[in-house]
Amino acid sequence: MSHVLVDNLLVIGTGLIGGSFAKGLKDRKTVSTVVGFGRNQANLQKGVEAGVIDVAANDLDAAIKNADVIFLSVPTLAVQSYIRLIAEHKKPSAVVTDAASVKGEIIEGICAELGKVPEWFVAGHPIAGSEKSGILASNGDLYVDHKVILTPLENTTVEAQKRISDLWEALGAEVVSMPLALHDEVLAATSHLPHLLAFALVDCLQGLASHDDIFRFAAGGFRDFTRIAASDPVMWHDIMKGNKKAIMSQLHAFKDTLSMLEQAIEADDSECILESFERASQARKRFGEKNL
Repeated sequence: MSHVLVDNLLVIGTGLIGGSFAKGLKDRKTVSTVVGFGRNQANLQKGVEAGVIDVAANDLDAAIKNADVIFLSVPTLAVQSYIRLIAEHKKPSAVVTDAASVKGEIIEGICAELGKVPEWFVAGHPIAGSEKSGILASNGDLYVDHKVILTPLENTTVEAQKRISDLWEALGAEVVSMPLALHDEVLAATSHLPHLLAFALVDCLQGLASHDDIFRFAAGGFRDFTRIAASDPVMWHDIMKGNKKAIMSQLHAFKDTLSMLEQAIEADDSECILESFERASQARKRFGEKNL
């Protein structure tokens, strides 16, 4: 049976990720009041009407002062712009977390603003999403059976970590902890690079003279691989800049493999092509057995 974990939740950034966090907790009756804040008041009102949030805030200072938990769901490079305001106005007991896909950039930004990362900030990242965006795309079950990675620092309080973990677990997510640098390295390989490749492929093909026929006759494999190219460009622009070092490392490794295959195809080297494809096929099957 659900019980209230938070009296007043403030969600800053009520797109798919923030909206789904809000709606999931509201649906499960684990928060008393959900306040949403964003750049577009009209969209916030739509969120109220759709039952995603209870209140559309137009005074951020006041909303911060009243919040028990603050969830920052804004583009990676925008987190820093909110953190000083939060530090100035939050309750002493309030806990703050984020959902950014890059943790190193977030921590550096907070240190630049405040001199150190406060003990009440719990860096987090839900491994879930969709190419859809906006508050009306919110899905209260988005995080069910998905992992959420927390990257607490040495000074992050146990109480703050538990409070955030409890909220994610109430949404049906599996919470795991990971060192910050490892998080950014892993996500560069499993999320950031695939998005980069999908964006690049679609951009390449749309520039061809025959792009209408290419897209018209695209089969399921093309649709599956390129679905994520419909994701929010601003968010992914920020991720590419924020996790530049790790992404470049993964991109270089991928280019080496792609170059190897290019040379093998050019030389009609069937053995090399088959060995590469077989390694990939077996690896994907092992991954599927563990994760799907």
